[in-house]
Amino acid sequence: MATSAEQASTAGYETIVTSVSDGLGLITIDRPQVRNALSKTVLAEIRSVLDAWEDDEAVRVVAFTGSGEKAFVAGADISQLANYDVAYGLAGAMQRLFDKIEEYPKPTIAGLNGIALGGGLELAMSCDIRICAGTARFGLPEPNLGVIPGAGGTQRLSRLVGTGRAVEMVLTSRLLDAAEAERFGLVTTVVPGEQLLDAVRNTAATIASKGPLAVRLAKMVIKQGAETDQKTGQMLELLAQTLLYTTADKAEGVAAFLDKRPAEFQGR
Repeated sequence: MATSAEQASTAGYETIVTSVSDGLGLITIDRPQVRNALSKTVLAEIRSVLDAWEDDEAVRVVAFTGSGEKAFVAGADISQLANYDVAYGLAGAMQRLFDKIEEYPKPTIAGLNGIALGGGLELAMSCDIRICAGTARFGLPEPNLGVIPGAGGTQRLSRLVGTGRAVEMVLTSRLLDAAEAERFGLVTTVVPGEQLLDAVRNTAATIASKGPLAVRLAKMVIKQGAETDQKTGQMLELLAQTLLYTTADKAEGVAAFLDKRPAEFQGR
């Protein structure tokens, strides 16, 4: 899915394709034969890329998408799920990876090109922004297999769409179409499928044009503030703003505005 302007690579990876272009690090889950299902290898390779990109200044925003047009991620690899036991469940590999994505210091975008079920929807919900094609479908069908969403799905879904809708979605395992997902607040934006990657890139470019320290702290304050009371959240906001007042990026942003020129932020 990479364009000629991107540097795409599968080096060292069996199940994903990565590319970096114009500040966007794109991870494409590349298992179309099983609708991009999340195997142990997929999870390990995503973690490896995220570790490598965390301190890479060329990557300002990270996005995830799936190979092909039918599936973002259709869930966990059922052939492996059959062998999961208590020890594997308690280790929580998928939950820990999605926590890492949610807490990642750089903004994350899910480019939902098709169905996002089970672990695929849980991956998308761990991202900061979710942009989907009009043909995308969403659901948590785990109860059909005698299990529940176990990678943050029960918790993130209720925070995004409300407890009542979350309970109904999980207990019935019904699918939402793109319009309903947008109305519920599960996705941020719906675009025609052929425009999806352009929408992801445009969103990433807009974010990358901002002060990187401001972006990082804004994400942190919003996420942490949502888990506490308003007064505590506003104190986090105040402290973050006070810290930003001391940075070279703030000085550059103000100078660029007054000089009527684009800012050249350095992340300092």
